[in-house]
Amino acid sequence: MASLNMLALVCLGYVALLFFVAFLADRRAAQGRSAAWMRSPLIYTLSLSIYCTAWTFYGAVGYAARSGLEFLTIYLGPTLVMVGWWWGLRKLVRVGRSQRVTSIADLLSARYGKSNALAIGVTILAVIGITPYISLQLQSITLSFAIFAEADPLRSYHETTTVFWVTVGLASFAILFGTRNLNANERHHGVVTAIALEAIVKLVALLAVGIFVVWGISGGIGETLQRIDASRIGEWRVDGGRWTAITFLSAAAFVCLPRMFQVMVVENEDERHLRVAAWAFPLYLLLISMFVLPIAAIGLELMPVGSNPDMFVLTVPLSQGQQGLAMLSFLGGFSSATSMVIVAAMALSTMVSNHMVMPIWLRLQGAAGASVSGDVRNVVLFARRISIAVIMALGYFYYTLSGGGAALASVGLISFVGISQMLPALVGGLFWRGATRSGALAGLTVGYALWVYTMLLPALGGGLVPDQVLAEGLFGLSWLRPQALFGIEGLDSIVHAELWSLSLNAIAFCLVSLMTFPSPLERLQGAQFVNVFEHSSGPRGWTGSVAQCEDLMVMSQRILGATEAQAFFQRELEHQGGRGPLPDPTPMFLERLERELGASIGAAAAHAMIGQIVGGSSVSVQDLLAVADETAQMLEYSNKLEEKSEELSRTARQLRVTNEKLTQISQQKDAFLSQVSHELRTPMTSIRAFSEILRDDADMPLADKNRYATIIHDEALRLTRLLNDLLDLSVLESGQVSLNMSAGQLDEVMDHAVNTALAGSEHPMKVNRTPDSEALRISSDLDRLAQVFINLIANAQKYCDAKSPELTIRVSRGLGQIWIDFIDNGSGVPQDHQQLIFEKFSRVSPERAGGAGLGLAICREIMQRLGGDISYLAGQGGGSFRISLPVEGKNLSQPHI
Repeated sequence: MASLNMLALVCLGYVALLFFVAFLADRRAAQGRSAAWMRSPLIYTLSLSIYCTAWTFYGAVGYAARSGLEFLTIYLGPTLVMVGWWWGLRKLVRVGRSQRVTSIADLLSARYGKSNALAIGVTILAVIGITPYISLQLQSITLSFAIFAEADPLRSYHETTTVFWVTVGLASFAILFGTRNLNANERHHGVVTAIALEAIVKLVALLAVGIFVVWGISGGIGETLQRIDASRIGEWRVDGGRWTAITFLSAAAFVCLPRMFQVMVVENEDERHLRVAAWAFPLYLLLISMFVLPIAAIGLELMPVGSNPDMFVLTVPLSQGQQGLAMLSFLGGFSSATSMVIVAAMALSTMVSNHMVMPIWLRLQGAAGASVSGDVRNVVLFARRISIAVIMALGYFYYTLSGGGAALASVGLISFVGISQMLPALVGGLFWRGATRSGALAGLTVGYALWVYTMLLPALGGGLVPDQVLAEGLFGLSWLRPQALFGIEGLDSIVHAELWSLSLNAIAFCLVSLMTFPSPLERLQGAQFVNVFEHSSGPRGWTGSVAQCEDLMVMSQRILGATEAQAFFQRELEHQGGRGPLPDPTPMFLERLERELGASIGAAAAHAMIGQIVGGSSVSVQDLLAVADETAQMLEYSNKLEEKSEELSRTARQLRVTNEKLTQISQQKDAFLSQVSHELRTPMTSIRAFSEILRDDADMPLADKNRYATIIHDEALRLTRLLNDLLDLSVLESGQVSLNMSAGQLDEVMDHAVNTALAGSEHPMKVNRTPDSEALRISSDLDRLAQVFINLIANAQKYCDAKSPELTIRVSRGLGQIWIDFIDNGSGVPQDHQQLIFEKFSRVSPERAGGAGLGLAICREIMQRLGGDISYLAGQGGGSFRISLPVEGKNLSQPHI
């Protein structure tokens, strides 16, 4: 068994190899002799594997062991982004290159008027959001050391000491590895090449363990599949809501994670590399996840009960005496953790130094600080190194506070929810010119506050959130419970936090953006971002009439370094034609200088430093405002015209629909009048004819007299029903009906309606009911309600064309309503009649109708007077009607308008 000393030597040797690879790649790139493969889409694709951290290497197996196939959601999100949103990533990369941004905070700052306040907010939130992720890497490395320590009797192992030294080592590694160069927009060929190497190492390690498990332990693919089916992983469990939420979450984090932005946007050599990455990176994810299920299933089978499934990648090989394979697996996990820490620390330290340290330093130095103060380059590098140490310390304290006992996947999801809060401001800034800085700040504030309250603080424990708040809610308000916000209970904690934080984040972002007006610089930057493919150059707002090029040269040397600054000024001089020792401070020159400086210290800080030296406004205010206001007025006028045109089109469409409906109703009314006259004439003719026969034939047999008298009686009843329907409908429409509101049992009303509607029928249809759901007490006009039920049941008995007619009555409730559905198994109402069946005089099948088409119209009027409604349910497979009643009865006897 490998000792801890041997493990430490292997780690040091591996780190030395990474340094050698990075040094060699940086040296070749600096000499202009970089190999073609260093700038190839393959290296770019492998660098994207920074997404696959220790969570992927260790935690995916543990995730599968605990939740089955749900682990796939972590891979589905990035795959959907690369395949389905490739065009959005291309736009993001183009914006990053054209604006020379150094981080996601820099990009959001540049989009929203180069607001340093927004950049500071994003930086703070990113640091807090990444802290659980840093803790996850520390936890994974510490756990892997603990696995090896269990079999090393010569070494005492202390978890607290180990995690501390792991933190110190990773921080030192990140400082040495990630802060050698200042220009964050200059391609870090060494870092990217080292990450590509680590991507290969962790892929090979996981594939090696998977191949050993499938063929070395199980004996082949078939046997492995049988073992998977026999384990609890084989149970098909898919929680649709949780799958959707985590898939969306992983997609959002893939775009918003600072380390992903660093490798995907900042380190991008050529946006055409995205075409290869669009299929190559999903293929990498497929390969790295291929053996997750077999390893999890075999680990559950072989390892003792209670073993940590996150460590199956290590413990399974060790249990079979494969020390070499276990060491390779350890290197794979170590690679996953170190690559994430290096790039994340590099990206976050850039954000902290550019948007927090530099503005404070400039303010302390005063107006002359940009040109005559100490070396800016040293200040920035020192700030970045301190930032890395602080970020790693935060990860260590999070690990200490949380106890480090949570599953790796759960820790990663906490970080994902926090980082995804940048998504509304990011996507809105790329595609919506109306997005404003105030909207972005409002959305981020709301989203992050909800994330901290509903997820981060409860996960930390340690008394940060009192048990009383968790149980009863903030200030004793139950709807403010962190894990049951607004009274919604039963949701998964991840779904709950993501739902409320992201939705309210997006709502606040949109509402505040609509209520505020962007500044002139925001409008210009908005056009540059939204229409980046049309406007690849930045806004030319500088005026260099009062700028002294010597001061700009001194400032540039202190930021870029003497060699790089002199080379830049020499290029600009040659571009202008070589007049004088230094280039003229033209607006175009100042714009390019701002971009060059922004690559090192961020767009906001570069803008402020040049503004100090130029001594003028960064934008020609009078001209810019005049043009912008005129353009805004034209756009507003155009939008108003477009809205009026759309409104007129909608009105015309509504008028056409109304006219068609009125035409149909008019035709139905004409047909009805014709039928009513026929219906009235027929019984009256029968009554007169048979009464004359009875009058004139005194010697008629008694049986014939009884038969004729019965006919006269039935025709009189038929005439009475027709007149009653007409009178009833007239009373209901006039609002003169008097409702007799009373309380009663719904099941009793339904019993009466079913018995009445089917009484006397030779072949009554089968009625399916659920007595438990009907056991409700309601307040309504029970007689009128029974009249509606009787009409619907009688219609089903009359019109259902199934061989064995059946009627299903379902009762449900929700949102203050009781819903009663009547669904038969016939062919239902034709689609072209569904909108008209509740109109007066409407009959779907005149040849089968026994009435005048007033029944459903009367039902609608009754339900509206009772405060409810009746509607037709399409797509149920038969005739389907829904009655809705308020839980509390209402008397709306006034005319319905």
